[in-house]
Amino acid sequence: MTSQPAPAALPADFPRGVALLHDPLLNRGTGFTEAERRAFDLNGLLPPRVLSMQEHAARILENFHKKPTDLEKYVYMSDLEDRNETLFYRILIDNLDTMMPIVYTPTVGQACQQYGHIFRRPRGLFISARDRGHIADLLRRWPNDDIRVIVVTDGERILGLGDLGANGMGIPGGKLSLYTACAGIHPSTTLPITLDVGTENPTLLDDPLYIGLPQHRLQGEAYDSFIDEFMQAVTTRFPDVLVQFEDFANHHAFALLERYRTRYRVFNDDIQGTAAVTLAGLLAALRLIAAEGGPRRTLAEQRLLFLGAGEAGVGIADLVVSAMVAEGLSPEEARQRCWFVDSKGLVVRSRADLAAHKLPYAHDHAPLSDLAAAVNELRPTAIIGVSGQPRTFTRAIIESMGRHNERPIIFALSNPTSKSECTAEEAYTYTNGRAIFASGSPFPSFTLYGKTYNPGQGNNAYIFPGVGLGVVVSGARHVTDEMFGAAAHALAEQVTDDDMAAGRIYPVLSRIRDVSAAIAAKVAEIAWREGLATQPRPDDPERAIRAYMYDPQYTPLV
Repeated sequence: MTSQPAPAALPADFPRGVALLHDPLLNRGTGFTEAERRAFDLNGLLPPRVLSMQEHAARILENFHKKPTDLEKYVYMSDLEDRNETLFYRILIDNLDTMMPIVYTPTVGQACQQYGHIFRRPRGLFISARDRGHIADLLRRWPNDDIRVIVVTDGERILGLGDLGANGMGIPGGKLSLYTACAGIHPSTTLPITLDVGTENPTLLDDPLYIGLPQHRLQGEAYDSFIDEFMQAVTTRFPDVLVQFEDFANHHAFALLERYRTRYRVFNDDIQGTAAVTLAGLLAALRLIAAEGGPRRTLAEQRLLFLGAGEAGVGIADLVVSAMVAEGLSPEEARQRCWFVDSKGLVVRSRADLAAHKLPYAHDHAPLSDLAAAVNELRPTAIIGVSGQPRTFTRAIIESMGRHNERPIIFALSNPTSKSECTAEEAYTYTNGRAIFASGSPFPSFTLYGKTYNPGQGNNAYIFPGVGLGVVVSGARHVTDEMFGAAAHALAEQVTDDDMAAGRIYPVLSRIRDVSAAIAAKVAEIAWREGLATQPRPDDPERAIRAYMYDPQYTPLV
């Protein structure tokens, strides 16, 4: 297993003076010691006092909390990342509860919408439709040869916000910051990429400050050949890389995953990561019910109703079906436990307008026009919102779930917060505190009838960093559905008795590096067991995984 970048001796071309201060991976500003200042010609370029990382962090946090809006806090932290990545990741790791909603959902959604207007310094690679035939040349311009994780988007379906084109670059950058903070993937080995193939967003096309190509999107063969060229070029340039597809529209997401999953080291977080974090939440919810003295029910006994039949919903259902099959159901019996409502009503077999990915979940039933009718007719034990349509879990729907279930499971997973199907307060209030709630973006704790509720955040950050870490340390040639199933069970197992006592169905964020390490161990074991690994299995995998994880510190340079 290859270790994280940590050269025993500094290279001869190690930067000095101003060049060192302008390298965000190496710069530590006033944190350079007196010996380092002498060795690297920094005297006179810095104020004389040497400050510790803790003193640096205190200054950053003081100014962070003075910022009047979350978007300004996002910009402030982005500027820090551009200056001093070591300090950026130390603060992120030590303050995840505060920082994750800023560097990722929900604030990153607003940042993407305003990306061209707040743009400061390019990070990563922008590969556009104009670069067809020359993508390999662009990739050679990236200075680091050892890239292990790439997050790539074409910006067509950013969170629940739709087509943001090249403005979607905020998403790969945000995801990769979580790879480092949550799973210890060294930032020098990560690379965000946006594939700018145009946009259909009229606001962007008319915006003089839009940073992308002001043209309509590539379609059909032109799009497919562009993606093919990219995948061939990127895996040639970086042969050890894991490519995570992010925020592609439904009509491309399923096809790209199926086309490349057995050819390259790839996965789609919107399909597979969302599935795993949701399955983990369902398993933990059933544990919570039993822990409180309720009936012990298996996953195979549940009836799930999804609002939204796109990549997230179908991905969740596919993984849930696999878990139900493991509990003894046949695949057909398991699929009968999963129902969908899309923009035209209940997904049933008699409909002639169904896309291919919906057909396995089109059951024999009379048509129903909307979610409220489906809840009343099907009486699901859980409703799962992945629609991107806000406030669609109405009071009537939530109250109906409460009538049919002693502990109704209500997952409003659409991101960002403005797109959530309901709020935590609504779920708890309309069920008299009986709901087990999770959302994609965070909601604050809520007190009702003297009891405080801690809503779960079904954030993919619980899954994809650990899966990526397991793939990287094992060198797995492919990322399999079995790995995501194992990740889901590992996450559910990390929910402690204390979490349960507080009503949580996900671990506290302060433990997320432990969670990622546990997930990585499960994923890597599958790679070693199934003959997918290209790295040898160490004698103590868990210890080796921990040793691999980057811990941002000001380590002495001399």
